[in-house]
Amino acid sequence: MDRKRKPLQHRWWVRLLALGLLGLAGFAIWYWWDIQHFAPDEAAFSEQGISVGERHGHVGFDTARALGASFAYLEASAGTSQRDAQFAANLASARRAGLLSGGVHRFDPCSGADGQSANFVTMVPRDPDLLPPAIAFEWVADDCETPVSDAALESELLTFINQVEMHSGKPVILRISEEFEARYGLAGRIERDLWLVRDRFQPRYAGRPWLLWTANTARRSEISDVPVEWVVVQP
Repeated sequence: MDRKRKPLQHRWWVRLLALGLLGLAGFAIWYWWDIQHFAPDEAAFSEQGISVGERHGHVGFDTARALGASFAYLEASAGTSQRDAQFAANLASARRAGLLSGGVHRFDPCSGADGQSANFVTMVPRDPDLLPPAIAFEWVADDCETPVSDAALESELLTFINQVEMHSGKPVILRISEEFEARYGLAGRIERDLWLVRDRFQPRYAGRPWLLWTANTARRSEISDVPVEWVVVQP
């Protein structure tokens, strides 16, 4: 009796396993699609926007506005010499589309404050209508050719912040990556609004509330052929 039932039981478990694998594959496909198009609910986050730069090519700011964006942060400069060739054109286009706009500088821990601030102010005009400037902290100093101590980095960083704030007339926003925060604990030492990054789920790595959140680092849409950053404001 038992010997006759074993083949049937075996087929039953094979079918269950196949159904389970099919379900997992379906979930993976759905999640892959969802994460590429994800944006937080506008009922929870009424102010949403984009962050773009030269690598995105032609950006449809009117399309971004139609998709719910009310602001755009535009990559402007990095370190002492890198400049985004599309910044001026993007700024003009974003303004024509009715989007509030601001510039982003990517801070290089291997370079001094003076050269970096000179690079930034060359690119971003002194304009009271611009959003507060954002400083992106992503690179750590561990790979610098000339060693940079934590104390030296903080000193240059504070100098740079002061110089940019004197130029803009507004407090900067600190866009801190999780890696940078884990290495330096910047959010707990400098009292400025935070911009944190985590796909889909709200970030908590700074230990205090954020103002801006990149909720999708690569949202696919008609805005650009290249996925753009989708950013929301803390309600």
